[in-house]
Amino acid sequence: MTQIETGANRRQFLTASAAAGGGLMLSFSIAAKAEAQSRGAQSLNAYVTVAPDGIVTIVAKNPEVGQGVKTMLPMMIAEELDVPWEKVRVEQADNDPKAFGRQFAGGSMATPLHWEELRRVGAVARVMLIQAAAQAWNCPTGECTTDSKGAVLHKASNRTASYGSLASACAGVTPPDPKSVTLKDPKDYKIIGKAKAQYDTPKIVTGAPLFGIDIRRPGMLYATYEKAPVFGAKVASADLAAAQGVKGVRKAFVVEGGTNLSGLLPGVAVVGDSWWAARKGRDRLNTKWAAHPTSSQSSAGFAKRAAELAAGAPQRNVRNDGNVDQALAGAAKTVEAAYAYPFLSHAPLEPQNCTAEFKDGKMEIWAPTQNPEPGRQLVAQTLGLKPEDITIHMIRGGGGFGRRLSNDYMVEAAWIARETGAPVKLLWTREDDMKHDFYRPAGFHYLKGGVDQSGKLVAWQDHFVTFGEGTQVANSAGMSNNEFPARFVPNCKLDVSVMPLGVPTGPLRAPGANALAFVMQSFIDELAHAAGKDPVAFRLALLGDQKMVGEGAAAYNAERMRGVVQAAADMSGWGKAKLPARTGMGTAFHFSHLGYFSEVVQVRVANDGAIKVEKVWVAADVGGQIINPSGAMNQVEGSVIDGISEALHQQITIENGAAVQGNFNDYPLIRINDAPKIEVKFLKTAYPPTGLGEPALPPVIPALTNAIFAATGKRIRSLPVDTNLLKA
Repeated sequence: MTQIETGANRRQFLTASAAAGGGLMLSFSIAAKAEAQSRGAQSLNAYVTVAPDGIVTIVAKNPEVGQGVKTMLPMMIAEELDVPWEKVRVEQADNDPKAFGRQFAGGSMATPLHWEELRRVGAVARVMLIQAAAQAWNCPTGECTTDSKGAVLHKASNRTASYGSLASACAGVTPPDPKSVTLKDPKDYKIIGKAKAQYDTPKIVTGAPLFGIDIRRPGMLYATYEKAPVFGAKVASADLAAAQGVKGVRKAFVVEGGTNLSGLLPGVAVVGDSWWAARKGRDRLNTKWAAHPTSSQSSAGFAKRAAELAAGAPQRNVRNDGNVDQALAGAAKTVEAAYAYPFLSHAPLEPQNCTAEFKDGKMEIWAPTQNPEPGRQLVAQTLGLKPEDITIHMIRGGGGFGRRLSNDYMVEAAWIARETGAPVKLLWTREDDMKHDFYRPAGFHYLKGGVDQSGKLVAWQDHFVTFGEGTQVANSAGMSNNEFPARFVPNCKLDVSVMPLGVPTGPLRAPGANALAFVMQSFIDELAHAAGKDPVAFRLALLGDQKMVGEGAAAYNAERMRGVVQAAADMSGWGKAKLPARTGMGTAFHFSHLGYFSEVVQVRVANDGAIKVEKVWVAADVGGQIINPSGAMNQVEGSVIDGISEALHQQITIENGAAVQGNFNDYPLIRINDAPKIEVKFLKTAYPPTGLGEPALPPVIPALTNAIFAATGKRIRSLPVDTNLLKA
């Protein structure tokens, strides 16, 4: 059984109690038994509540930012509880690590971490209801069953009892050991595997209050927070009086802040009766910023320094199989290329925001965060509060993509609320959000590869120039020593050099993979063409005939990858049709977040270089069960569109230590009319299900650029795609 690791000697622990107003409240937590007994299990939060009218309320433990877990996780519980989905109501949990373990949205981990655990929550509740009925009917529990309509049946006596009528009696039933309950055979699923609309859809489409930006509190004020364009620079001066002279502005003050780019940075807060008043006051500040040592950094400077580092000896080697130099010297053909990709912003449609209220020494926070507990710890450390005096309500986020894993906006709101003495909603502008992001790191790869007379890849060398200090790379700027095609090439050398960076970086949807797949799968394509081989056949040959390479966290299932590569080729009719002039197909595959994905893109390039992505075929292997097909399709299609948008349009440029782009006019997102047709096939394999929020994104980028090469003969080695290079 997969468990969230919250400490040594942990086990599952269950309690049942009467819910307010009658009914069953089932609590389930991963907690130490001794801890639970010492506190009388009073801190455990409920997952399931059954009301007398048969309505079942299920708590969704993880943050919802559009990935669908508020629907998908309760579906697992409801399935094993054997209750109709129409009778289910879903509530968002608050942050409570003692009850729920770690609560976060990231890494596409909700499914693998909870697949068995939450089904057992539902199964335990079902067994308790059966036990309550058996006691009432004075019959063996083995003679009772449930009917998937929210009732317990005793066929021998033709008796039926609704869950609602049994709920109160369950308070006296001892919960069984979760490991002892029998889970359903998948053939009997009534909810899992059936498409369900996202639970919040009615509120979203009607504009009902739902997101962090919608929070209101009695007596609430509104705040803006201005920070230096150069990350971490201190305030030299600000005209606070001018800001406070604006009608509706209550207060303006300087925050000294610190140097931690993930924490409370220096800035000026303006608080008003309305957000517009606070914004107008901010416009009057005329803030001057102190000099900062990173103010000379730039994207052009990084590229220049990367080339210098690549020309010299690498700072460190992370993999060295065989003899690359000798293999390259003896290769029938060699290819050498330099690849680069830019900084990227997350650009969620809802800018960062947070509401905070400080009262009687305690802080209450409403935040659309992906990672609430580290946020609570950050607020506690920065404001000198006890973590237990901070309550965090997890509010739905209008997109996250990794941005809301950081909690800078949370600590800003908490600080401003304490200084103001009133509930405060902090709302960033779009420019704040884009110019103060934790960017996907840029990167530079200098590659050499060789193929032998038979067209087999025999040598691979990558000198990766990235960012960091000493030998420590910046957040999300690294590369595994097992990065494909490592372990599949007999002579493989991976080197790394780093250069200093004053720009905050962090995970963006499919972190690492969203950049590395472009490089690796594009260069593999170059080598396939150099070998005179079909790109699909070359990749299948590279994967070989072995099943598994490596073990544990480093395991790579080549058999599963071959399956999706062949499936995507078959779906697209690869190599079977003659395409029109300046139309091409490209392929790529990538393993990330436990998912195996291969994709084919068909693209048409006009004579003026304009690109039209016509269709994308996606073959996916994420195990033997798709929990919510509707949500699964949403995540795959969204990832594909996200990746295309990044490849064609997006980059953050650093000049004078600051981000240049600040809104959608200079950082465009793909438009609806440019979205391609997308065909998706899920291969069901005999493996536990894994997540879908990220692994479909990485391969679409190189599949697209490889298709551009097939259409034009021009290789794309840097992103975003420069259409000027594609003119006929």
